[in-house]
Amino acid sequence: MNDTTASETHSIVIGYLLWIFGFLGAHRFYYGRRLTGTLYFFTLGLLFIGWIIDLFLIPLMNEKADRRYKRGPVDYSIAWLLLVFTGVFGLHRIYLGKWITGLLYLLTLGLFGIGYIYDLWTLNEQISEINGTSIR
Repeated sequence: MNDTTASETHSIVIGYLLWIFGFLGAHRFYYGRRLTGTLYFFTLGLLFIGWIIDLFLIPLMNEKADRRYKRGPVDYSIAWLLLVFTGVFGLHRIYLGKWITGLLYLLTLGLFGIGYIYDLWTLNEQISEINGTSIR
């Protein structure tokens, strides 16, 4: 196993899957690009132009995310898929071991959407923190 394989945290396949919803910034949030993710969310991927350009930028974003975040027992791709597709129900929080807030999200539809947006901004850091404190 080489060093690059050992440090992979994000999946390029998941990046492209989220790119399908990229005009809402999903892939940018996945790769830790919060500001541009938010910009894409409110401008429909810079009126779809940035979204198309990102088709070619995903490999670079994936490489940078792999260097930036910590690998560990919590899988970034699983957590992000749960957030993007079921985030208002809190399944991603339950996956992270945050049962109380996961159940709270379930009962309040992601704290009325505000918690969902918060997690779009902070999920990578939440996972890195969990992975950094885990025993390997």
